[in-house]
Amino acid sequence: MDLKHTSNTLLALESLKLAFDTLRAHKLRSFLTVLGVVIGVGVIILVGALIVGFDQAVKEEISGVGADTMFVYRFSQNFRSGRLTKEERMRRPLSLEDSEAIMTTCPAVKSVAVSVFYRGRGTPGVRYQDAEVVGVDFRGTFSSFIDVYANASMKHGRFFTESENQHRQKVVVIGENIAEALFNRLDPIGKEVIVDGSTYTVIGVFEKPKGGFGEGDEDRRVVLPYFTFLKVYPGSEELGFRVQAHDGQLELAVDQVRDTLRRTRAVAYRDPDNFAIETSQQMIERFHEIVGAVALATVVLSSIGLLVGGVGVMNIMLVSVTERTREIGVRKAIGARRRDIVFQFLFEAMTLTGIGGLLGVMFFGGIAAALPSLTGMTAAVPAWAVVMGLVVSVGVGLVFGVWPAMKAARLDPVEALRYE
Repeated sequence: MDLKHTSNTLLALESLKLAFDTLRAHKLRSFLTVLGVVIGVGVIILVGALIVGFDQAVKEEISGVGADTMFVYRFSQNFRSGRLTKEERMRRPLSLEDSEAIMTTCPAVKSVAVSVFYRGRGTPGVRYQDAEVVGVDFRGTFSSFIDVYANASMKHGRFFTESENQHRQKVVVIGENIAEALFNRLDPIGKEVIVDGSTYTVIGVFEKPKGGFGEGDEDRRVVLPYFTFLKVYPGSEELGFRVQAHDGQLELAVDQVRDTLRRTRAVAYRDPDNFAIETSQQMIERFHEIVGAVALATVVLSSIGLLVGGVGVMNIMLVSVTERTREIGVRKAIGARRRDIVFQFLFEAMTLTGIGGLLGVMFFGGIAAALPSLTGMTAAVPAWAVVMGLVVSVGVGLVFGVWPAMKAARLDPVEALRYE
């Protein structure tokens, strides 16, 4: 048994040496042959790095949101075509009475932050003198917003008080990126900005939330007191709640909020909810669904590159068999068995694609490692992507090298020796 094992090891080492000798003799041809494998493995590495980076960023973002919070909306926030069903169109908006019922009847709920959202045409911009920022997150809310939102800490100034809300004061709190764009190095506190034609006094600047997806993830919040917002936009009725549960009671709070809203909104026993509740965990699961679709597309794209590389490997190995017919005949004449020839050409094909996979890992892994410093995106090459890339690349050589190896092994030694 030991002699057989030693013989197989020596055969493998000899085949590996012959494979490297062949690759060194045809460097350019070998590189062009495995270019498809390099690209296919590179796609796996890059997308794997981006997926891991995005997953990490989403978890950081949601941890900033707060693990003990839930969101309540009239419609589900899931990605879809944008068309509402007949039942959804018939839903009445959430109301302040709904939020008050949650606070008074749900013992597991600690606090509720109500937001009213801008539903005008287009997206309003915020302007100071000649500077303007468009595409802002514009809403009205209560003073409890600062307590419920874990990522709503203040960098400059303060948040508005409930007294300012009740008296409909025209004050505003803006995001850090908006303050930088409008005021540059000026102190924004006390300055007047114009939002959708109305003038407001800046009393505070939010600190940019932690996490996010790189430099493009900006804090573009523009927050007014709730009743000030309604004074300026009296027809606004689209509310959303952010509900904070007591520590460790999120699931209980979700059940209590659902029961309360079904009662206050007169939902029949067998009818579905006419509102939507979403927790941070559900947000993560929804993101993973999107990532799964991206991963599937990645498999398809990388498979095309690997298929092209595999066909190239098969083609070049068939050419190699033809070029080395006499060599094969000599090896058979001095005692090489069919399996020795098969091993030789299989090892050569697997070495060729394995080196291509290694090049793909090194080159595209370097690109992925440089992405955070070059673009601000979060990216990290996962070990599974490296292992998968190398295993798949070697597997391509094994699969597409079988036919050339079998063709070489079936050559008649007498005819092979006569080949010129």
